[in-house]
Amino acid sequence: MGHVVLLGDSILDNGAYTGSGPDVITQLRALLPEGWTATLLAIDGNIAEDLVAQASRVARGASHLIVSAGGNDALRHRALLDAPAHSAADVLDELAEVAAGFEADYRAGLDAVLAKGLPTTLCTIYNGNAPDLAFQRRAMTALTLFNDVILRMAFENGLSVIDLRYVCTEAADYANPIEPSSRGGAKIARAIAGVVGVTGRPSRRATVVVS
Repeated sequence: MGHVVLLGDSILDNGAYTGSGPDVITQLRALLPEGWTATLLAIDGNIAEDLVAQASRVARGASHLIVSAGGNDALRHRALLDAPAHSAADVLDELAEVAAGFEADYRAGLDAVLAKGLPTTLCTIYNGNAPDLAFQRRAMTALTLFNDVILRMAFENGLSVIDLRYVCTEAADYANPIEPSSRGGAKIARAIAGVVGVTGRPSRRATVVVS
């Protein structure tokens, strides 16, 4: 028997955005075999540093941890996407500061999660579905900084990754520009079920070698 615990933000705690449709946790529970369970500790609006408090609530008997955090950290810097700049150097310096701050917060949160000693999977931040294509392009570019942190933390600790940029790929996967719809949640739930090994669906896997 297994017990999957979801940590992070509204990518996993999307019940407020699905209307009459099921959310991620409901759809995940429907995919799990008899005897398995899933617990939602992710909280809509939480940021990376909130993983510390969430990890403290992981119950004994948990078998797999799924972490999806960072989207709200990125949103805190949304104004940068429309801000004027004097030079490319100024832009890069500011983005470097943002990335460094996020890395510190994410590392602290992840350390608390990994202290549980359980198989852990990290999720990247998906691209979203902004109606303004120019803004969407800038947002996708900026999110690579945050996703680089998440991927490097995964590589550093030998963790599996669900790259949500390859999961939520259609407009219908989003309830609004930044939240997953019930359809998108179904895709996320299937990806989680696959990574914990309870579905027979084949998945594409990449191997990363680090020294």
